[in-house]
Amino acid sequence: MQDTTPLPLLTPEAPPAEAFTDAARAVDRLEALYAQATEFLTRAFSESVTKGHPGARIRAFYPEIRLTVRTFDKTDSRLSFGHVSAPGTYATTVTRPDLFRNYLIQQLSLLIQNHGEPVVIGASETPIPVHFAVAGRPDVTIPHEGVLDFSIRDIFDVPDLSTTNDDIVNGTRIRNPDGSRPLAPFTAQRVDYSLARLSHYTATDPDHFQNYVLFTNYQFYVEEFETIARAMLADPDSGYTAFVAPGNSVITAADQVLAPSSKTPQMPTYHLKRADGNGITLVNIGVGPSNAKTATDHIAVLRPHAWLMVGHCAGLRNSQSLGDFCLAHAYLREDHVLDDDLPIWVPIPALAEIQIALEDAVEAVTQLEGYELKRIMRTGTVATIDNRNWELRDQSGPVRRLSQSRAIALDMESATIAANGFRFRVPYGTLLCVSDKPLHGELKLPGMASEFYRTQVSRHLQIGVRAMELLRQQPLERIHSRKLRSFEETAFL
Repeated sequence: MQDTTPLPLLTPEAPPAEAFTDAARAVDRLEALYAQATEFLTRAFSESVTKGHPGARIRAFYPEIRLTVRTFDKTDSRLSFGHVSAPGTYATTVTRPDLFRNYLIQQLSLLIQNHGEPVVIGASETPIPVHFAVAGRPDVTIPHEGVLDFSIRDIFDVPDLSTTNDDIVNGTRIRNPDGSRPLAPFTAQRVDYSLARLSHYTATDPDHFQNYVLFTNYQFYVEEFETIARAMLADPDSGYTAFVAPGNSVITAADQVLAPSSKTPQMPTYHLKRADGNGITLVNIGVGPSNAKTATDHIAVLRPHAWLMVGHCAGLRNSQSLGDFCLAHAYLREDHVLDDDLPIWVPIPALAEIQIALEDAVEAVTQLEGYELKRIMRTGTVATIDNRNWELRDQSGPVRRLSQSRAIALDMESATIAANGFRFRVPYGTLLCVSDKPLHGELKLPGMASEFYRTQVSRHLQIGVRAMELLRQQPLERIHSRKLRSFEETAFL
């Protein structure tokens, strides 16, 4: 007969929960609790691999932040984050506090300042999956199921996809299981899941990601980004300190050689870094809304300050030329990948701060302004579809919708990136470059690009970089505006 006696439970002895009025000290405690928990799991797992079944169930817990507000505090109504709207207890689990240290200090400082209450730091009741505890440890590998003489899930906690979701950001969860309200947009396990996925899809560690993210769908932009990065590294006054390519290849000087990556990732990613994390990351998401959603689903947990789409599109107006720019001020969403998370009746507004930065960047790079700028740039609706060969179907319906929506451009990624920015409260924008005009017989064929087109493509990424630098100069409370906040909102960005 099989023995059904439950195994004894082994956990680390964490210190009791403690209240803090100093945000930096609170984050120090989060780091200590997380390090203790993950070291405990890593050591126990390594021993079980070499010595066999430990004879007990091994468990450690994520650290947790709790805040209790007792009165309706009158906070600055201009703020979009850093406060709660009603009395109650608010809580969130935390992972990788070392990676999120600056973010956590900023968010906790605002809460302590705005409410005059301490934050309480202690161990949560949420177990850390062993896969996430050993992630990034080159000396530890999780064997596939069946390799060991025992099942990993019988001894250690494993990722639980039933609780790894977007319920908080989607507005379908306003209470935690213990009755407290969410303090942050993502739980620790949801963050860990995305950190692991980012390493897989981009072939760079999450630590390298910067606060300003560019997305593109064309390899040429990657080559241009490296050229820009090397020029920045050659300028001691630029503020940029390193350039990182897939495989975590790092250079810190313009004349250094990047080591080739051992694998070609699905979404090659490059990072032009600054010491404060406010550099620029470029992600080549390729073609299609699925990749666009996947990339933004995972980058969102890093809480970037802005992301922009700078890629190719089909121009829909006869007055447009190859190489013209399209600045999106609205989106026609026919990509369908977000329909279950963000219904298509939800408007995706243009964000003034982003629009102004993009237009100012176009003026700075092209040296055109005012009425003259209209020669190469048009503002209007960008349509995003999920069928790359839409031209091969009956065009009467699609063309009518494009005309009724006042669309000026069509692609397969921009509305997805903007909609996920709206959903995740990440400021977003789109500036596209016309690469073909299918409604006017100018299909994307070899040899059709004019000299003007090639020049504009070269300028395009420079404009994206310039826009990010303009946004970096703005106060965060202006970029992260109230337009992106819902009725039931978390205090953390």
